[in-house]
Amino acid sequence: MDLNSIMQQAQQMQAKMAEIQEQLANKTITGSAGGGMVNVTVNGRGEVLSVAIEEALVSTDEKEMLQDLIVAATNDGITKAKELGKEEMKQLTGGLNIPGLSNMF
Repeated sequence: MDLNSIMQQAQQMQAKMAEIQEQLANKTITGSAGGGMVNVTVNGRGEVLSVAIEEALVSTDEKEMLQDLIVAATNDGITKAKELGKEEMKQLTGGLNIPGLSNMF
């Protein structure tokens, strides 16, 4: 394999990675907590898009629990988004573990 071939493959992989990142931005994942009482929707990049809270939780007496559930649901959504990114990257790399590549998502 010559250097030009390696560079061409690297450019193709970089283009494919950009495409995967764009696709991930358009996918949504919902994390939940409290048995579905709090739902947080994130995109494949891990950006929070929306928070949905059951009306029964909206009271000053439950403020601390509600805050904890929002944090838990957000973390659940972000974790799922990262897993989605890893799965997409596996398709790009053919299952190879390339150091630093999986941390991009």
